Amino acid sequence: MNVAVVILNWNGKALLTQFLPSVMRYSKGATIYVADNASTDDSIAFVTENFPKVTILKNSINGGYAKGYNDALSTLSEDLFVLLNSDVEVTENWLQPIVFEFKNDSSLVAAQPKILDFKNNSYFEYAGAAGGFIDALGYPYCRGRIFNTIEEDIGQYDDTIPIFWATGACLFVTKKAFKTIGGFDEDFFAHQEEIDLCWRLNAQGGSIKYVGASQVFHVGGATLGAANPKKTFYNFRNTLLALIKNVAGNKVWLLLFIRMILDGVAAVQFIFQGKPMHFLAVFKAHLSFYSLLPKFLKKRKTEATSFSYFNLKSIVYQYFINKKRHFNSL
Repeated sequence: MNVAVVILNWNGKALLTQFLPSVMRYSKGATIYVADNASTDDSIAFVTENFPKVTILKNSINGGYAKGYNDALSTLSEDLFVLLNSDVEVTENWLQPIVFEFKNDSSLVAAQPKILDFKNNSYFEYAGAAGGFIDALGYPYCRGRIFNTIEEDIGQYDDTIPIFWATGACLFVTKKAFKTIGGFDEDFFAHQEEIDLCWRLNAQGGSIKYVGASQVFHVGGATLGAANPKKTFYNFRNTLLALIKNVAGNKVWLLLFIRMILDGVAAVQFIFQGKPMHFLAVFKAHLSFYSLLPKFLKKRKTEATSFSYFNLKSIVYQYFINKKRHFNSL
């Protein structure tokens, strides 16, 4: 199985300087690519000079995560794509356990390793942790991370299990599956596009796994940190877009109504927390959702499926009312 490790870059010389060496050191047998989203710094010149074995893929514009990867991957011939954030440090033997799963499970279409926090490496990292799920209302959560509660890694998730979504921070996906479903939805631009992708992969009958024998360390928020209102905007908007696109039946309208009420509650909380720009980001997210609604209703006709996408009705209720902070207590 031929493997392509593809790192998306936008003005990320500092990150490439710090993290590309580990990728080069521990990715024996894979072809390493840096896909550049029209950077204006000297990051590509730096890679060309210092890492001549890395192949540069030049995108004409900064189309975000979704279009950036769609454009870059369209030219590659490898069987397995590894979409790796530029702020990830990989470890020895990070590829082999997951490649082994793909070779031995013909239904497997996507996977992720254990994601630990680069800054505090005995704890899981927010973006993906030990595998992703969503509840009936579309709230994402992970083994090892529910909302802002992060678990310490004490070996409790060293297994290999089916999951609903694999993190875009380190996403393994077969070329065949990626091409079959048309890649990422570029209207998402960034954030939660991997959940939409995995939703569609699941709907096609594919299997997605978390493989705890592989681990990487992720900085997280290197492009858009939690304090950035743009991240709030994309997360709130893209959740609504994923629901309208993928949830079949008339129940989606009640679902969206409930989510919008809860979004309103979250927006008011931002005011009380002294974060008016995040309040405004939620408002703008809803306006953007309405502007995209006609387009997504057309997508809904071809994408919406009736399969059960959740095992838990409300992670909000479990976390805030029942005070269940860890995945194993749900």
